[in-house]
Amino acid sequence: MKNSKSISFTFIGVLALFILFSFVPKFGERQIVLEYNYTVVNTWNLPKELSEISGMVWLRNDLLACVQDEEGVIFIYDLYKKQITNRVLFAGSGDYEGIAIHENDAYVLRSDGVIFFVENFESDNNKTSEFETAFSEKNNMESLALNKLNRSLLVAPKDRDLSDLNFKGLYEISLASKKMNVFPSFKINMNNQAFESFRSKKIHKTFSPSDLAIHPKTNDIYVLDGKRPKLLILDKQGKLKRIHLLDETVFLQPESITFDSDGKLFIGNEGKENNATILEVQLK
Repeated sequence: MKNSKSISFTFIGVLALFILFSFVPKFGERQIVLEYNYTVVNTWNLPKELSEISGMVWLRNDLLACVQDEEGVIFIYDLYKKQITNRVLFAGSGDYEGIAIHENDAYVLRSDGVIFFVENFESDNNKTSEFETAFSEKNNMESLALNKLNRSLLVAPKDRDLSDLNFKGLYEISLASKKMNVFPSFKINMNNQAFESFRSKKIHKTFSPSDLAIHPKTNDIYVLDGKRPKLLILDKQGKLKRIHLLDETVFLQPESITFDSDGKLFIGNEGKENNATILEVQLK
């Protein structure tokens, strides 16, 4: 009888340890908490011209520079006046998806990986040229941000990466040479345990970057997913810190992200049945 009780307690103990360690991250992995932990502080309903807003970047004094995925125009949107105050034509129609600004120059990403360089973009004498990256239509490029630390542009494929489908790489393009490093500076591992609850059968579809931005104070990298709305935060070394799940009834199709100089976060949503919006979001 004593032997039976001993065996029973031993079995229960082993089972308890198995359950405990099943929920502990593997060695070397951080424990990532999936959260709906944010507050929408302000909302701006956008005009029809920006119903397909696909990229935006903070300019200055309540002004955002925005692009949409049909016209080769940079729209200057005033958050205070709640209206478009200027339009800068830089190219013909096309699928424009991301925008970054360095000093007086603008960079606009087309979905096939071509980047348009608009020198002195707010001047009447602005000049547009373009340069290619290693990406093409099959990569479906939407994410573009300025990395001030490295004086480079940061891009990420929405669909397939260049080689390894188990990762989404974040690649840098030198502002000076306009040349892209074909080796990613950071990698998002699609097999990370944190992605388990929404991992896709086609592994490269597990996380689909629609835009990215770098926090001006911490240099953390914020990567937005518009297909299944969520916000991924990496530290400046590229380590995954947190995933914020976004409510699909509020974030209908989040396609753009930016910070003001103080670190306030803004996310742009393309319009569906409702108006496109820009949301000021406070993460907790």
